[in-house]
Amino acid sequence: MNRGRIEKAMSGFYYVRTGDTVIPCRARGKFRRQGISPLVGDEVEVQLLPGGEGVVEKIEPRRNEFIRPAAANIDQLVVIASGAVPVTDPYLIDRICAIAALKHCDVLVVLNKCDLDPAQDLFDIYGASAIPVLRVSAVTGEGLDALCRAIRGKINVFTGNSGVGKSSILNALLPDLALPVGEVSKALRRGKHTTRHVEMFKLEKDTYAIDTPGFSSFDTAELDLELKAHLPETFPEFAPCLGHCRFAGCSHVNEKGCAVLSAVAEGVIPASRHKSYVRLYDELKSLQAWNQ
Repeated sequence: MNRGRIEKAMSGFYYVRTGDTVIPCRARGKFRRQGISPLVGDEVEVQLLPGGEGVVEKIEPRRNEFIRPAAANIDQLVVIASGAVPVTDPYLIDRICAIAALKHCDVLVVLNKCDLDPAQDLFDIYGASAIPVLRVSAVTGEGLDALCRAIRGKINVFTGNSGVGKSSILNALLPDLALPVGEVSKALRRGKHTTRHVEMFKLEKDTYAIDTPGFSSFDTAELDLELKAHLPETFPEFAPCLGHCRFAGCSHVNEKGCAVLSAVAEGVIPASRHKSYVRLYDELKSLQAWNQ
């Protein structure tokens, strides 16, 4: 039996790196019967077959897992955003950040295309938040050194809406990748999906980046009862306020004597972050156990 990590998932095959070798594998039918799908980032045991292929026999326990992006054992989500076309809605960033916090995964917001637009509004929001933010340009190279430092020694997932430049940034960090890069539609003001599958790349020793397909709409698959139960804790700026509201069970939406609302009014918590919290709260409040 060989041990390794899944680096790519595509067309029903899982490409497992064991040492210097990558083995294309199918997964045992037992995983499908158990409702389990192998994910990029999974540590697995593989049985070799004649002809150089293999079968995934065992998936080791995961530290975390995500539905979208479909990956496991992630140290940090790198959320690529843009103030140029396509402009990223901060709610999209905040939604991803809340899900990452629930799964004990670090988050880094990276504002690409700063050579076209400095994304000042987004920079101000996250500069005043508890979430680190960087400005970069995949074209000019601005900020890429700082990005390298921020992702070093971690398994990073690069995610974000289509057209913000995830593949362009990875190409700038590791030119030999030569990942395909699409153009942004001027009519639709959004990007096309150029990445079709999830794949892990080694950038340097102990530093990995996972490229994922972009998306143009909000996915609801990660909105679950656990997020509903712990939503305030997934906004780290709320932490000093939690437990200090006038009423127990405060939802931090519109109650009198809410410490979170007071912090928003005082500018301690960015208003945009609280707006995203309320939007997520409204989406989650009707979720019941039987919906799962």
